[in-house]
Amino acid sequence: MAKPAIVVDNISMMFNLHQEKVDNLKEYFIKLITRKLRFNEFWALNDISFTVEKGDRVGILGFNGAGKSTLLKVIAGVLKPTKGTVKVNGIVAPMLELGAGFDMNYSGRENIFLYGATMGYSRKFIEEKYDEIVEFSELGDFIDVPVKNYSSGMRARLGFAIATAVEPQILILDEVLSVGDAKFKKKSEAKIRSMFDKGITVLFVSHSVNQVLNICNKAIILEKGKVIAQGDAKEICAQYEKMVKGK
Repeated sequence: MAKPAIVVDNISMMFNLHQEKVDNLKEYFIKLITRKLRFNEFWALNDISFTVEKGDRVGILGFNGAGKSTLLKVIAGVLKPTKGTVKVNGIVAPMLELGAGFDMNYSGRENIFLYGATMGYSRKFIEEKYDEIVEFSELGDFIDVPVKNYSSGMRARLGFAIATAVEPQILILDEVLSVGDAKFKKKSEAKIRSMFDKGITVLFVSHSVNQVLNICNKAIILEKGKVIAQGDAKEICAQYEKMVKGK
């Protein structure tokens, strides 16, 4: 029997929030040293468990502040959970904040190899994919310019081109079904849909029930950091629509 793609087991995530306003760094350190800095505990995720089988496309629904983005960051390994474990079987392409992991002083070219290395790919493999990445990103001569001089759209296009070129087994999407102008949006959506057709496993956060219905076979509803429903996409989307109408 094949191993599940993702197993989330009793995940909880706690953040410390400042109780009082601190005006500057000096004041922050003085209060920290004198132990006058007070925090409130905020549990963004609370005892979450679910399993994603290989080939499943799971939509994650919930109102703002439900913990959707935090959950994806924990699964992608960006955040370490306060409690619980995540087991991931397969190469993951997290498309959360496209281009957020770039080194701003490096060129686009250098960042392609850096990003590829962090995902566990050899230099030879990235060299084979390099032309495809540059062509898809539409950056042209800007590929040799430091990323700090890119617009946010240019960084997102390069991040998207790298993440989708390396043939991941698990795709994690946070409201990123399209980036850039109308032409690039169309191209990026077509690229992602072609990956779906190859049987890739998908975790997808969206506010749009229609998008989840179009893409996913299963869905989860998060509310205040807890899973309140999970199952067939049609049934869960119908339940979420009732919640939206009742709000």
